[in-house]
Amino acid sequence: MIRVENLRKVYETKIRKGFLKTEKTHFEAVKGININLEKGKIVGLLGINGAGKTTTIKMMSTLLLPTSGEINVDGIDAVKRPLEVKKRINMVAGGERMIYWRLTGRENLWYYGQLYGIDNKILSERIDKLLDLVGITEKKDIPVENYSKGMKQRLQIARGLINNPDYIFMDEPTLGLDAVISRELRQHISTVAHEEGKGILLTSHYMEEIEELCDYIYVLNRGKIIQQGTSKELAQLGLQSRTLNLKVNDYSSDIQKKINNICLLSDSSSSVEYNPLTNEFTIESSIDMKVSISKFCIDNKIIISELYEQEPKLEDAIIRLAKEA
Repeated sequence: MIRVENLRKVYETKIRKGFLKTEKTHFEAVKGININLEKGKIVGLLGINGAGKTTTIKMMSTLLLPTSGEINVDGIDAVKRPLEVKKRINMVAGGERMIYWRLTGRENLWYYGQLYGIDNKILSERIDKLLDLVGITEKKDIPVENYSKGMKQRLQIARGLINNPDYIFMDEPTLGLDAVISRELRQHISTVAHEEGKGILLTSHYMEEIEELCDYIYVLNRGKIIQQGTSKELAQLGLQSRTLNLKVNDYSSDIQKKINNICLLSDSSSSVEYNPLTNEFTIESSIDMKVSISKFCIDNKIIISELYEQEPKLEDAIIRLAKEA
């Protein structure tokens, strides 16, 4: 397990005061955060630009020294023993960095494997396995400059696994990719965690990606963790009202009037709208109206085709949390 405790990063900067004079100032990018990452789990790090996500990942991957705090990787202090930690971790970034375009896919993996000092026989077998895992075996001997964006990103995932790490930090891994390729990559990421048993820390701006992949989520804002939980738990925080959809076989203005009255009696702030194209009522309320509406329909012998409550959205919760912070 990776344990991050009270992690801080403070940058010293200079501000110009007048024509020749400058003054030193300090900017705290990460403010005492705590994170846990287990093997076989995908943990999300979510936040708007400037929240501190990339800085946090750089510190956890030993690329940046923290100002204070602790990073322990399976009991190893990442600050005091970074070389030992590097053997257990790797990083995958979005975009087209961290691979060499003039080399083939196989040559890229061989190069990085040599940097890790992996035995040639083991490395050759591992490369074949990784190329198959990310689905680019047929393109392994083609220069990377001829790869599509999606293939380059899949190669990056293979590169991130070349040292057989226990933990992988993925910083915007689907950045700039179209919807189809992004979905394919998400499937690969899920396989790496849940079938290969790797712990993955994932940052992303795409809410659907976080909701689909992550077992647990930390929400960062201005360097602080302002909330944490599963996607469902966090989505509930965005609930300011409930939306109930009711579809019936028959409609009359009298039915609509009665539904409206029932809702107002239960919740004075509720509202009812009717869509004649779909024969559907949309009920907005601060309370759960399913029982009241069901009882009304049964008592009045109204046949219900559909009755369901819309799921709360993670995006709404994140926007609300950011505003409140």
